[in-house]
Amino acid sequence: MPIPGVRHLVAVGSGKGGVGKTTVAVNVAIALANLGRKVGLLDADVYGPNVPLMMGVQETPRGQGDRIGPIERYGVKLMSMGFLNPGDKPLVWRGPMLHSVIQQFLRQVDWGELDYLIIDLPPGTGDVALSLIQTAPLSGAVVVTTPSDVSLEDARKAVNMFVQVRVPILGMVENMSYLIAPGSGERIDVFGQGGGKRTAETMKVAFLGELALQPEIRIGGDTGRPVTTRDVNDPHAAPFLELARKIEARCVEEQTAGPKITIEE
Repeated sequence: MPIPGVRHLVAVGSGKGGVGKTTVAVNVAIALANLGRKVGLLDADVYGPNVPLMMGVQETPRGQGDRIGPIERYGVKLMSMGFLNPGDKPLVWRGPMLHSVIQQFLRQVDWGELDYLIIDLPPGTGDVALSLIQTAPLSGAVVVTTPSDVSLEDARKAVNMFVQVRVPILGMVENMSYLIAPGSGERIDVFGQGGGKRTAETMKVAFLGELALQPEIRIGGDTGRPVTTRDVNDPHAAPFLELARKIEARCVEEQTAGPKITIEE
């Protein structure tokens, strides 16, 4: 069943952790807001919620009647388990509890009218991803990888998982593609070269582009000031703005292609 008021649900996933999935989700959400879209960001990585830190938020959501009011930052409405379970305390939950909290985050949060609800999935292909797919029809999924063979192997599993449950693949993003050496300007392919594009072509999914390994991007996330909060012409922000435009275009393509199909519980 669709989420009332939400036009597009976009999942950002990866086959493994450590590829910068949340960094991509956060900056794409802000970039879409910078384009004038109404955007929400749901941190569905309930075991390792990093959105509060990356967005610089330490507040607690407030109740609005029988619903939860999302926190807004940089023009994006936010919800995360990190708001409800802050600090270093681990969340020790089994599958049924995860399914329940995903239902609550989607349907009991007062998202209002949104063009896009970006959903930052946990790594892998486990309970949270399946619960989400069972709960609401996704417009599509974006798979984040790095160029390394280890990351690509797991990214292929993520793509195949989405295909198996009939979620459209909006495309694959290669994060940490290269490093530009300070001073010399030399490109250094830290994790290999071109693996994301080759994998996307082999699996017949769109390749949405490369994102550089940049200290400024890391600093922005650690300090709660993502690079997309800067001027749109900032060289660190521009690639995320371009990525947001590509994701938006792919959502339109998938919308015109026909209705989405979800698996039954």
